[in-house]
Amino acid sequence: MYSRRHLLTPRRRPAVLAVAAGIVVAAISGCASGSSGAPGASLAALPRSTPADLAPYYDQAPKWHKCGAPGFECATLKAPLDYDKPSGGDIDLAVSRKKATGPGKKLGSLLVNPGGPGGSAIGYLQSYAGIGYPKKIRARYDMVAVDPRGVARSAPVTCLDGKKMDAYTQTDVTPDDKAEQDRLTAAYKGFGAGCETSNRTSGRVLPHVSTVEAARDMDLVRAALDDEKLNYVGASYGTFLGATYAGLYPERVGRVVLDGAMDPSLTALEMNKQQTAGFETAFRSFAKDCAKRSDCPLGSGDPDRAGERLKAFFDRLDRKPIGTGDPQGRKLGEALATTGVIAAMYDEGAWPQLREALTSAIKHKDGAGLLALSDSYYERDPDGKYSNMMFANAAVNCLDQPPAFTSPKEVEKEVPDFEKASPVFGKGLAWASLNCGYWPVKATGEAHRITADGAAPIVVAGTTRDPATPYRWAKSLASQLSSGHLLTYEGDGHTAYGRGSTCVDGAIDDYLLTGTPPTDGKRCS
Repeated sequence: MYSRRHLLTPRRRPAVLAVAAGIVVAAISGCASGSSGAPGASLAALPRSTPADLAPYYDQAPKWHKCGAPGFECATLKAPLDYDKPSGGDIDLAVSRKKATGPGKKLGSLLVNPGGPGGSAIGYLQSYAGIGYPKKIRARYDMVAVDPRGVARSAPVTCLDGKKMDAYTQTDVTPDDKAEQDRLTAAYKGFGAGCETSNRTSGRVLPHVSTVEAARDMDLVRAALDDEKLNYVGASYGTFLGATYAGLYPERVGRVVLDGAMDPSLTALEMNKQQTAGFETAFRSFAKDCAKRSDCPLGSGDPDRAGERLKAFFDRLDRKPIGTGDPQGRKLGEALATTGVIAAMYDEGAWPQLREALTSAIKHKDGAGLLALSDSYYERDPDGKYSNMMFANAAVNCLDQPPAFTSPKEVEKEVPDFEKASPVFGKGLAWASLNCGYWPVKATGEAHRITADGAAPIVVAGTTRDPATPYRWAKSLASQLSSGHLLTYEGDGHTAYGRGSTCVDGAIDDYLLTGTPPTDGKRCS
């Protein structure tokens, strides 16, 4: 079963892949403070003055200590569980930083977030951003990350143990009859129930992991760092988090980059269909490249024929899974295979690995390669343990916006449109959009525009053949933001910064160092 998430490009972390398959259901969370009323309205800014009952949270001084890799420090900050009722208890927010190395005048802190939702910002900082961002950026900024509430080290949501998660990820998401539909809905219900009851922390935080609340937490971090404005680079879902911050606190926006942008104005169903089309675009690009190579397991010819061959392979796995050599005895069925393929769509650098994995599975009935891709996506380690990535992913998505579907009948009605968007992945992605329909906590948000009136220039980067965050989303977000500057990367893969384009990297680096954004509409390759 593929879940709905956005994350960073594979080149930004040490794992085999860091990818995001399935559909994201994410929009502006409509908490009482910071909500904006009717659908289509703009997210309203919060008052500039700090409410008295939040003053203690804004007056915190972090106590730093060494942690992780050399040069990194960590601290814990408090945030109210419920911003509408600050006296109702706290949660802990984990923060990490690596101080500016010099030379040059310090520019303050630069917060980073890799996406998800559910991706550990601290993990990203310590494994990539804090050591892999351009030296001239690290020289001038303290590199900082906070794990959003519900994620990793910050009051993490937990749902299923490893054995149950193994079963969940293998659930058939292309049901052929009523019995298979019932098994799928039971899996969704069981997953949600596990998130609510697995432990006290998870159940307590589950109603309070919205993107609006996470954005408000970032303002507490900004204050604790003694920064007047927030400087920020967010990728994928991190763009939604950053845009939400800008909408709530436009006057506190410093230098903000939103890379691989999401469009918060879309409903869940609209977003799901458009992302499905994005995966089809990415697959066709892969298929065209594959056809030029002698080791292509999908044969030569046009992408339509390659898609038909891949779909036929998935259908065979649906009837009869193949072996993988997995110590826990897992076989490769349609669900895990589809996740593995979608995983590799996120970076053209993963295409050789995908060709090899498909060759082994199709020609030799060895599913180990596709299983490895799927495990990387789910952040499953060799011992069968999962990170909380997928748990937090569902918790945030299902709170941020009402579900795309609430019943199998609704899905069946829309499957033809999904299959039109993607003949290969459409049916599965349609059924994957049902999971929030059985979530135990009612959604608090809805689709909204974000204008962030009065904010400093914000750079929105989009990649023309991005599978997870279609380019049209970047265009839409840049046009919504009153100070948005669109930067286009004409290429494949998810996100643009740090992926090899000197044009993109130079434009963003210059903006972070000088505050001067690229010309709106600048295009790079």
